Amino acid sequence: MKLVTFIKTSAVSLAIVLGAASPSLADGNYANVHQWGWHNEAGGGQYGFGNRLTVDQGGWGNSSVALQDGNFNKTVIGQNGHHNGALTQQYGRCNVAGIAQFGGHNNASTTQSGNCNASATIQSGHGNSANTTQRGSGNVSVIVQD
Repeated sequence: MKLVTFIKTSAVSLAIVLGAASPSLADGNYANVHQWGWHNEAGGGQYGFGNRLTVDQGGWGNSSVALQDGNFNKTVIGQNGHHNGALTQQYGRCNVAGIAQFGGHNNASTTQSGNCNASATIQSGHGNSANTTQRGSGNVSVIVQD
């Protein structure tokens, strides 16, 4: 292989790799995780603005963690199963977080830091527990337990 061909091939390969890797660092990303079965767990993190993170867990062990840093981000966690558990943290402004848990031991925690944030937690059945912490101004939080 000639040196010129090697350089061209390397440049194209590098451009493809960087092009494929950069969307995870860009704004406006959407991540969707579905888990069904036993001993489920999920984690995620997004940085920037306009990102969406959705976690749907049905099964037995359940557990979920989400982190978003930036503005206008959305996180939704739905758990239908037994042990449940969820945590979501958002830093920035105008972020939205929602957690819905049905059945099992339940427990949820939401932390938001910034202005114009909103969070909602819905829990139905068994253990229930909820904790919401918001820092800043113009924030709204709703907790519904049955």
